[in-house]
Amino acid sequence: MNQAINGVIVIDKPMDMTSHDVVAIMRRKLKTKKIGHTGTLDPMATGVLPICIGKATKIVDFLMDQKKTYHCTMMLGTATDTQDRWGEVILSGDCSGINEKEITEAILSFVGEIHQIPPMYSALKVNGEKLVDLARKGIIVEREARIRTIYSIKDIDVRQHTASFSVSCSKGTYIRTLCHDIGIKLGCYAHMTELRRTTSDPFKIESAVVLEDLSLENVENHIISIEDALDWMPIIKLPQNSELLKRVENGVRVNLEKYVKEPADVKDKFYRVFIEEQFYGLAEKLDNGIYMKKLMIG
Repeated sequence: MNQAINGVIVIDKPMDMTSHDVVAIMRRKLKTKKIGHTGTLDPMATGVLPICIGKATKIVDFLMDQKKTYHCTMMLGTATDTQDRWGEVILSGDCSGINEKEITEAILSFVGEIHQIPPMYSALKVNGEKLVDLARKGIIVEREARIRTIYSIKDIDVRQHTASFSVSCSKGTYIRTLCHDIGIKLGCYAHMTELRRTTSDPFKIESAVVLEDLSLENVENHIISIEDALDWMPIIKLPQNSELLKRVENGVRVNLEKYVKEPADVKDKFYRVFIEEQFYGLAEKLDNGIYMKKLMIG
C-alpha cells in the first residue's frame, strides 16, 4: 500500500497487553508513526480498541467521548488492592447468606448517575505522577469522586459466588471499581475477574480485527474512513465557493451559517462538513454561529 493510511481500525485487544503496546505494534506493522488509541483498556481487558491512523488522529477526542459497553465477571467474598483478580486480597467477607435476588438488585441499583472514586491502580496523574506508580510505592492519596453514568446493566447471571453482566456506560467509568462498589453495597466485598469491551460507539466487536492478523498488505480490508467513523454526526453541505474555501483552508474563522442553513431539528454540537460529496472536516456550533474546527483535507 503506497498511499498514506488515514482512518480507524478496530482492534480486538488481547489480554496481557496495554493500549500503548497495541499502538507500538501497529506503528511497526503499518510503518507509520501517526497512530493513537481512543481510550485506555487495562492489560487484563480484551475487546474493542479503536485505533486512529494518519489524519484520523485529529478525531481521537471525539471518539473517546462516546458510550462504551462491557461484559464483565466479578467474584464475591474478597476485595483486592487493584480491584481485580491480579491484585492482593485486602478484605474478605461472607457472602453465603446473600441470595441471587439481592445480588441482582444490588447490581441494578448502580444504573443511572453515580459517583465513582478512581482506583489507585490507574493511569490517572496526581502532581504529574501516575496513581499506579504511587500505589506500587505504598503511597495512597486522596481522590475525588467523579460523576459517571451507567446507562444500562443487562444479562445478569449469578452463579454461586460469581456474577456476570453487560454494562453500558459513559467514558471514564472503571468497571473494576463498579464491581468493587457492588461488593461494598452487598457487605461481602467483590473484585473483577474478567472484562471485555464489546462496544465503543460506533464500533462493535463484530468489526474488530485480531492484532496478529493485521498487516500492511491487508490493512485496506479493515480501515474505516474518517467520515464513516463519525457517522453519528449530522451533515452540513456547503456550496462550491472559492472565497469560502480559501478562507477556511487558511484557518480564518468563518461563520458557516452565512452559507448554509443548520439542519432542521438538530441540536448537536458538532457537524461533518461536506462540499458537495467531498468530506471536508468538522464544524462546531457555538452561541454565535457554526465554525470549522477540524480541517481534514490537504
